[in-house]
Amino acid sequence: MSLKHSNKKRPVQTVGFISLGCPKNLVDSEKMLGLLAEDGLAITANPADADAIVINTCGFLQASKDESLEAIREAAEYKKKGRCQRVIVAGCLAQRYQTKLLAEAPEIDSLVGVFDRASIVAAVRGNDIPEEQQPHYLGKYHQLKQLEKVVTLEPDQGRLRLTPRHYAYLRVSEGCNQGCSFCTIPSIRGPMRSKPIERIIAEARELAADGCQELLLIGQDTTSYGQDIGYEPGLAGLLRTLDRELTDIPWIRLMYAYPSCFTDEMIRAIADSPRILKYIDMPLQHINDQMLKVMRRRVTREQTQTLLEKLRKWVPGITIRTTFIAGSPGETEEQFQELLEFVKSFQFDMMGVFAYSPEPGTAMGRLPDQLPDEVKQERVEQLMLAQQEIAFAKAAAMVGKTIKVLVDRPADSDADQYIARSAAQAPEIDSVTLVEARKLKSGSFIDVTVEGSDAYDLIARPVNSRTRSLRVLR
Repeated sequence: MSLKHSNKKRPVQTVGFISLGCPKNLVDSEKMLGLLAEDGLAITANPADADAIVINTCGFLQASKDESLEAIREAAEYKKKGRCQRVIVAGCLAQRYQTKLLAEAPEIDSLVGVFDRASIVAAVRGNDIPEEQQPHYLGKYHQLKQLEKVVTLEPDQGRLRLTPRHYAYLRVSEGCNQGCSFCTIPSIRGPMRSKPIERIIAEARELAADGCQELLLIGQDTTSYGQDIGYEPGLAGLLRTLDRELTDIPWIRLMYAYPSCFTDEMIRAIADSPRILKYIDMPLQHINDQMLKVMRRRVTREQTQTLLEKLRKWVPGITIRTTFIAGSPGETEEQFQELLEFVKSFQFDMMGVFAYSPEPGTAMGRLPDQLPDEVKQERVEQLMLAQQEIAFAKAAAMVGKTIKVLVDRPADSDADQYIARSAAQAPEIDSVTLVEARKLKSGSFIDVTVEGSDAYDLIARPVNSRTRSLRVLR
């Protein structure tokens, strides 16, 4: 069913865009925003000023779905009140729950799935296009592109970036072949598809020309880069090539590494490449062998520990970030305690914890012995309290050290303080370094001396500036 043209409504001229979810979704949003801007549409941060509202949704965990649904409901209210003409829902939730979404929110004018991003302009303009000229995807009840039809990964050039100019996410691959039993990503985003290395370099150079100083490499599984396209050097080759070719980008940060696929050559590439930060984001999810088997992680505790020990030995000073899932089906108290003791003993630099969320269509979601929510939350809290003690101690131990930081922006609460990050601090997910100074330039690198800590965050001053004693806060 196609949407009918109405002469009573003014042409869509302004678009309010809401981007939710992970950095992979953020890149999708930036690409769609670039297409909208290229078509002459004005982008506004205020939905009240928009003729059309686009919500790029996340459908990975229940909390993410709830956030997306709330944004859709708010946009629907704007439309009911006549404050906008069109509501377009894009992304993972649109791909996964199209029929349910349209039933629950009939105000939605069009859906744009994760494989339909190129259709965003037509979906937004909708009523500007006569019915006989409307392509099939403008109808509410169209069938979104399905996984088996997707064989290539679209380039991410021409983006209108939502991040500050000095850092950007670069997607090296899309989809995943790992098949973890708790994860819906393969059913939403499809199998692993790597970008050719020449395209990655072209995108990186475009970002560098736009002022990027820190490049964050992302994908559902960056460690498997190149396997699907016959690029034998794999991730190690990619890292070495980017280090050699991207002379205008000082920092390159690796995210979303998968432990079972991480090779010695990849460790050496991180160690040997000056532009590759000595930082790795490697979600481990658990450490107990039985739970790892249930999760289909294809790695054991012994293999995990060997890898982590190599990383710390071969890459001195490396920052290791991880995430764990607490309260998976059948997780016993003994298995949880094993995980808790592992966290205490290994002393991760950065760590996040999710309460297990049973996702429809996943193998773990069908298992018996689902744990009560209160048990899941209690276990999350125990892990985070253990990590909090570790993180506070690590922050306090930094006092007196000189580090290089990248200035992000002025702090909201203090005119004489700036938010910055060291090589050990990724944007949005890690702690920050609060630099007490005036008139620093966002996107600049400076050397600072750490003078104190405030919980997870560091407090510092530029080297050679006037110093004063700062107590360690908790």
